[in-house]
Amino acid sequence: MLALYFRIGKLISNKTLQEKWGSKVLETISNDLQNELPGLRGFSPSNIKKMKLFYDYWSTHFSISSLVTNEMQKSENQFVIIGSLVTNEFVIYFQQVGFTHHLEIISKTTTFEEKVFYIQKTAVEFWSVSTLSYHLKSNLFQLQGTLPNNFTKTITKDELRVKALLSFKDEYLLDFVNIEDPEEENERLIENEIVRNIKKFLLSLGTDFAFITNQYRFILDESEYFVDLLFYNRKLQCLVAFDLKKGKFIPEYLGKMNFYLSALDEMVKLPHENPSIGIILCKEKNNKVVEFSFRDINKAMGVSTFKTAHELPKEFDGILPDATTLKKLME
Repeated sequence: MLALYFRIGKLISNKTLQEKWGSKVLETISNDLQNELPGLRGFSPSNIKKMKLFYDYWSTHFSISSLVTNEMQKSENQFVIIGSLVTNEFVIYFQQVGFTHHLEIISKTTTFEEKVFYIQKTAVEFWSVSTLSYHLKSNLFQLQGTLPNNFTKTITKDELRVKALLSFKDEYLLDFVNIEDPEEENERLIENEIVRNIKKFLLSLGTDFAFITNQYRFILDESEYFVDLLFYNRKLQCLVAFDLKKGKFIPEYLGKMNFYLSALDEMVKLPHENPSIGIILCKEKNNKVVEFSFRDINKAMGVSTFKTAHELPKEFDGILPDATTLKKLME
């Protein structure tokens, strides 16, 4: 199907250049196809334009050739590499990704490296279109592996350290968190929203995370302690604790997390599992402060931030009055 759309895109692209085809011609082609083949789907004027877009981008990297197989001399279309940037392995991933996925990637990424990243992720992890759209919106390509952390010092196995770096992001998009009055926002409200929308939170974390519970309770010297959110990561083979903070990161948070991780490793971790990892999830952070705070911490940790859907982008800040001013004006 991809090869068919690629060929149609090539035809439309060439005709557009040679004969100055416009949108009216594409509407005529679409109508003629419906008259010739009643009930034919997928060949609306807009879809034909998308086929052209698909071809125009990838034509510098691929061509299509016909391959005759031994099965009843059947002819199959095959993508052939003509550019130097792609590999045979990437061609396999490319062909496993649906046309709608490809259009999402083409229209919402800017660099070739981004497109390769999302195509490989989609193929390997079997992303749906909605999952792909979410990761595009949350800038997974830019944020993956950028988490401020102390993994270099605390995770001695090279392979495990690389996996840990790729398992966490510098910022998480919690667009499902909906708290009516931002002034009443606190850690427990955010936690409740996360638990209520745990499938969406798992989507933001990425694959291989399994949710254990919130407010995980353990007792030490007759005192109770609670971990906000506890997960298990299959790829890392370890427990992952999240501590939620509604405000800006301060160094004291790491001491508390260090204590939690020590307790989890001593009381919960199984013998075959790797040491636990802790993530402080806060509203704001200063990376230099985080870096200095990690200096004498011996447990694997990272500090991430989160943003929610109701937040106004910085470029729009100041254009409209704030909520308090608006309320007074309405009164």
